[in-house]
Amino acid sequence: MYLSDKQLADRFGVTRPTVWRWHRTDATFPRAVNLSPGCTRWKLAEVEAWEQSQATERGAA
Repeated sequence: MYLSDKQLADRFGVTRPTVWRWHRTDATFPRAVNLSPGCTRWKLAEVEAWEQSQATERGAA
């Protein structure tokens, strides 16, 4: 399953530009996949793994 930038923004309670900023600046954030021209998505499994890693980091801090 794939998620759009809007779905990611809704999931994390941020704006779409924030999702793209994370993509640009955070090397740990999942990489987007270009499915076709004008259709960029993120793999749900990779997003969930990233969420888990973020939760683990917060718990260790």
